[in-house]
Amino acid sequence: MLTRELIRSGWVQRLVRAAGVPGALDEQALAASRAACLAARPSTGDVWVFGYGSLMWNPCFNFVERRVVRVFGWHRRFCLWTTLGRGTPERPGLMLGLECGGSCLGVAFRIAAAEVESELDIVWRREMVTAAYRPIWVRARSREESIWAIAFAINRAHPRYAGRLSEARIVEALATASGPLGRCSDYLFETLKHLEALGIADPHLRALARAVRARQKSDVRADELTAIEASERDMVNS
Repeated sequence: MLTRELIRSGWVQRLVRAAGVPGALDEQALAASRAACLAARPSTGDVWVFGYGSLMWNPCFNFVERRVVRVFGWHRRFCLWTTLGRGTPERPGLMLGLECGGSCLGVAFRIAAAEVESELDIVWRREMVTAAYRPIWVRARSREESIWAIAFAINRAHPRYAGRLSEARIVEALATASGPLGRCSDYLFETLKHLEALGIADPHLRALARAVRARQKSDVRADELTAIEASERDMVNS
């Protein structure tokens, strides 16, 4: 599990450097990216951050309020290959990104004005190290009001951008990939679990979860058959 302490220790940066990820942002570039985003903010004071994937259930930064919100003009999709946290170069996993079109329900977190610099430093070290996302300001609508929030949209120019994949390929990656942060399928299952706990229905993610579990069960059955066959061969040979 990624934690606040791991992020602050520089673990994510060390992981990225060890993997030789091209285009990774160093300390200066991270600070410049964060400053440019804040300079473009539509209002002063507290800052909202929009989470649509793991930020919803494991934000790692301090916040004073959270709300269920909908962002129009964007939707979540598995469109980013990962060879680090939940995958390997030999068997890459997939992460969610914000793609243009439709709408997306998620969670907006409010960071107090006095903590914006320190807490966004953690957010940037987590989300922006590989430059696979673009920080943008989006209009997020809750029951109470419409707010401006920072969201991390997919960077289509990044070499790990997956484009539009077939359902079968997405399921295969989610079902079989794993890395230092655990199984890629757990990323899907946790995201879906927390969406449903918030009363947010996402039929596409639910269908993906069913398909991924079925794929993993088929692997278990295949392993069991292989073990039985090996046992039978040993009995014959003995």
